[in-house]
Amino acid sequence: MTRTTGGNVSLEVLEDRAKFIRKETVRLSRIAGAGHYSSTFSCAELLASLYYDQMRIEPTQPDWPERDRFVMSKGHAAIGLYPVLADLGYYDPSELDTYTRLGSNFGDHPDMKKVRGLDFSSGSLGHGLSVGVGMALAGRMQGHNFCTYVMLGDGELSEGQIWEAVNAAGHFKLRNLVVLVDVNGLSIDGHTEDVMSIEPLGDRFAAFGWDVQRIDGHDLTAIRDAFAALERADSGKPQVIIADTVKGRGVARMEMSLDWHVGNLVGEDYDDVMAELDAGLKPIEPEATQ
Repeated sequence: MTRTTGGNVSLEVLEDRAKFIRKETVRLSRIAGAGHYSSTFSCAELLASLYYDQMRIEPTQPDWPERDRFVMSKGHAAIGLYPVLADLGYYDPSELDTYTRLGSNFGDHPDMKKVRGLDFSSGSLGHGLSVGVGMALAGRMQGHNFCTYVMLGDGELSEGQIWEAVNAAGHFKLRNLVVLVDVNGLSIDGHTEDVMSIEPLGDRFAAFGWDVQRIDGHDLTAIRDAFAALERADSGKPQVIIADTVKGRGVARMEMSLDWHVGNLVGEDYDDVMAELDAGLKPIEPEATQ
């Protein structure tokens, strides 16, 4: 399977697009009166790398049969995906000014029947990988050459349906399926490992017949290298990239904070956060990862 764009975009552009995702998340949250900041910030580099440097897509032909598919199982982070699709030309960016307003196509969770460029409608967590397995199987059976990417949150890995899908993908040797796990360490209920332990995560996927990579999910070079390794893989197995991230990455007050799964920035707080994002990522304070 050959990607047509992988590695052609500079790391500086990807860094800028990750910043764009974070800033648009803050802007759209103000329109809605609340938003999922921290869950989106943790996967900003992953989304930027996928859409600007890895996936084979054609915005002028959103139904192109050979396009790569993307399933955002952690659908509450769609607020960061909508601006990317607009930026790539799927629809006019001005449409996002209606975000969550009555009659808008853009809800807190995405609706593939309303938003061009989406392949999955989310709501309850835990369903995305099952859908991705179905897409990958259908593509293989129909002789298509697309890859299906699925982004999971670590919190939803406590759902049994996820592991049934992991098992099925390994059984069917779905080489055309790539899972990215955003391991940001927190869910709305608390620290992931306290709510329901998922480690050793790599060993668990490997036991089901997957090829496993584990990377820093904010390191754009590591992400690019992981995608490049997918192209070289010849095991015939499904692929998983476990991305260790920081929930709320990019805004000091949000990093690894249980208070910002959903929130609302107003007044000086809004301005301060936008200025902080403009300044770029800073080293993480040691206590933020505890």
